Amino acid sequence: MDDNNDQLPDDNNDQLPDDINDQLPDDINDQDRLWAALAWIFWPIAIVMLLVEDMKVRPFQKYHAVNSLAFALVFTVFIIVISAITFGFGTCLVVLGLIVFYWAYQAYQGQWVSIPLITDFVKKQGWV
Repeated sequence: MDDNNDQLPDDNNDQLPDDINDQLPDDINDQDRLWAALAWIFWPIAIVMLLVEDMKVRPFQKYHAVNSLAFALVFTVFIIVISAITFGFGTCLVVLGLIVFYWAYQAYQGQWVSIPLITDFVKKQGWV
């Protein structure tokens, strides 16, 4: 046995590229884009994406899954608080939730969606 320190190359795909645009378009396939878009529209799919081993190692899928879950949580809490303060009239703000269809479209186009405050928080926590 030789001690050449034969190590496998570090294929740690769990981390987001240093610059979001560093991931080549060839690395983002049709399946990545479809699952990322679906995660924005149906948040339970984002949970499935984070539980399935083949999906959570894909940086593009993981990025969108975590961001969509974070947005769903923040938006739900926001609607509940505003509705409680305004005696139910805050539920009219649910229409603002339609923004997820735009973000789903961007994800399907292969773009990295960045939501102010939420994406920064998720990155600082090391979740993407």
